[in-house]
Amino acid sequence: MQNRIDQLAERIAYHQGKYYNDQPEITDSEFDALWDELTKLAPDHPILSRVGEDSSDDRIKREHLIPMGSQDKASSPEQFLRWARKVGHSCYIVQYKLDGASIELQYQQGRFAHGVTRGDGRVGDDITRNVRVMGGVPRELPEDFSGAVRGEIIMEHRVHREYYQDKANCRNAANGIMRRKDGVGSEHLRILCYDAISLDEERAFSDEIEKTNWLQRMGFDLVPQTVLETPEEVIHYRDLVIEKRPSLDYDIDGLVIKGPRVDREDMQRVRPQKQIAFKFSAEEALTVLRDVEWSESGHLYTPVALVDPVLLAGTTVRRASLVHPELIASMGLKIGSEVIITKRGDIIPKIERLVRHTDETREIIPPAQCQACGTATVNEGKRLYCPNPRCPRRAFRRLQKWIDVLEVRDFGDVLLGKLFETGLVREIAHLYGLSPEDLAAFPGMGEVSAAKALENLGRANPVPLARFVAGFDIAGIAELKMQKVIDAGFDTLEKIRSATVEDLSRAEGIAETTAQAILEGLEALRDEMDRLLATGAVTLEEGGAPDAVRELPLQGMTFCFTGTLNRLKRSDAEKLVRRWGGEARSSVSAGLSRLVTNSPDSTSAKARRARELGVPVITEDEFLALLPPNSQSLLAPEPRED
Repeated sequence: MQNRIDQLAERIAYHQGKYYNDQPEITDSEFDALWDELTKLAPDHPILSRVGEDSSDDRIKREHLIPMGSQDKASSPEQFLRWARKVGHSCYIVQYKLDGASIELQYQQGRFAHGVTRGDGRVGDDITRNVRVMGGVPRELPEDFSGAVRGEIIMEHRVHREYYQDKANCRNAANGIMRRKDGVGSEHLRILCYDAISLDEERAFSDEIEKTNWLQRMGFDLVPQTVLETPEEVIHYRDLVIEKRPSLDYDIDGLVIKGPRVDREDMQRVRPQKQIAFKFSAEEALTVLRDVEWSESGHLYTPVALVDPVLLAGTTVRRASLVHPELIASMGLKIGSEVIITKRGDIIPKIERLVRHTDETREIIPPAQCQACGTATVNEGKRLYCPNPRCPRRAFRRLQKWIDVLEVRDFGDVLLGKLFETGLVREIAHLYGLSPEDLAAFPGMGEVSAAKALENLGRANPVPLARFVAGFDIAGIAELKMQKVIDAGFDTLEKIRSATVEDLSRAEGIAETTAQAILEGLEALRDEMDRLLATGAVTLEEGGAPDAVRELPLQGMTFCFTGTLNRLKRSDAEKLVRRWGGEARSSVSAGLSRLVTNSPDSTSAKARRARELGVPVITEDEFLALLPPNSQSLLAPEPRED
């Protein structure tokens, strides 16, 4: 674990330097992930108390009058509410958190004297010459004031569009300009202010409202601010700001929340406790739920939200997952509701929470009947399904599951669909009655391809008992769960059929509800299973699964694949991961076991992210070496079309 802590500290120090003094190489959310992981592993690590690292050694250094620390952050309403309960402010001063570069404006007897960058939080670079020509900086104040005003240097979107489109974003452009020794471009920057401290005790500010009013009277450009009474109002306000965020003149990445009383002692801390940054996710937006579609997968119905188009992580999003009916009920969602949706990694966007109901809302009504067979659907909260075991959709799903579990190539969904539609194959046993001529009659399937497909189907035999049962797609009963039953002594099909719920529930990891599902599923599919075994084309390997299945060499491991694979299709590689107990992921994140690529020196986003997180990067051959030798049988080339 110490190696990981050291690695995280090194990466954080590197990216802090890039953020404060150069061009950031990773997103804020990626940096936050590094920070959060180190906080969990080593909450007292010195790097967590350091603000930045100023690398401009050739500039004049100047000490701050206000320590320029960093705020703790909350990235979800739950985290914010925990902070609010802890500090117990009487009300909440809420300001935009600008995505710019922090600056301290030092005044002596009412005259602007110095502009100092953030640096390490105590000492920064003196860039006074450049600050003098930036917008929002009064040269002289109406009052005799000695002290400091804190603000943020920003570039407005219109300026970026007109002059600096070659820069990735406004922040990067502003960060480069403000440090130029010749000052060129500084006139395009603006400073918005939000804090002040007086060196004269007689002029000390008593509360935040008074301070803001004073800044306005002195002629400073201010960060937008509002006062809210409750934490819940803050959360609602944040949702509204998310909605208007794309139309603002400048970039913001959250809100700064503090109480009304000025706490000089707290301001001196490296990380003040009485204020917090309530950040936005870079992949979060407010939209309106316009309708709900019910996606059908076999006998299951899954709700999918249709929303007003919004831009998330560089893509236009029109659909979002609602997971299951229980989520809809728990959130109180309706058609016409304003909602927050998020997009994390490569995962489908998901509705996170309800913002409010509009005047024109209506209830979301789940399908009451199966659209394939007319049977009344069953709503168990976390799943909505057709209970009819003879439903055509369930029958087709069983064919798909059988082919998938046995890992048979060549019988893809398109071919299975054609076989099912024509009536040639209506249940698993029918697959084993097909002739090469039957398959060759379909477009794209010549005689050689047809013969090869049937050969691969017949080769997957004998079939381990756990895999046999799993292939019939009994809801919630996967191969590993069946293996627990078999290992408990129910090692033949007849023993399982003859058992009671009480008998099976004695097996480790098998609850009564699972035992009930197994027995009911086996009984409902008894005739279909017996017809398959009666063909003689499939025999059961009873008495337990092979040792390789029990060992599951990838159990507990997670894999992500990137780039071109030479020996496998990516879908097959991910199937192998799942087959041997692992989990296949579509993106790189903390905790990933391996990134697999045939280009270890790749500069792709996934490869860079893996190196930042310390995720081992292995080749395709190294991945295959982790698997049992018999896994190579899945690597046969695709049959050619005749």
